Amino acid sequence: RVYGDLMAALTMLKGLPLAYNKDMQEDKEGVFDAVDTASMSLGVFIGMISTMKVREENMKKAAQRGFINATDLADYLTKKGMPFRSAYKISGSIVAYCIANNEVLETLSLEKYKEYSDLFANPYQAAKYGYIDDVIEPRNTRFRICRALAQLATKRDALPAKKHGNIPM
Repeated sequence: RVYGDLMAALTMLKGLPLAYNKDMQEDKEGVFDAVDTASMSLGVFIGMISTMKVREENMKKAAQRGFINATDLADYLTKKGMPFRSAYKISGSIVAYCIANNEVLETLSLEKYKEYSDLFANPYQAAKYGYIDDVIEPRNTRFRICRALAQLATKRDALPAKKHGNIPM
């Protein structure tokens, strides 16, 4: 319903000529409807989430079956020097094998990984890129953001200072 209100508003805006962009009288109903619907939905979500029981093991199994860590396998092979297109294809082949044999990336042996590429060098590295916990762990995301911000700050400090009038920039 909210999406329908959005589409109606966008369609109205698209149909307006340039000179009439201030004459918006028919947009209010959709906006109020969207706000009311979103407010009611949030009320339902608050009750749902406050009583929800999280089953971490079920969530982990569902994430493993989704193979969200397959991209990390492709990234690993790319970091080892393989073109991403080839790494992506190998990663997809490994996922297809897992689906056909009712396995997940974490349960594969190093020997099985090596059947697809010799770039899987040792058990630690293959396991590191296969484990779902490394993919979904939030602190890894925070660490990557902090590292990127530190790199940006270092590069910013290395730039020559620009002055506009009396204000250093």
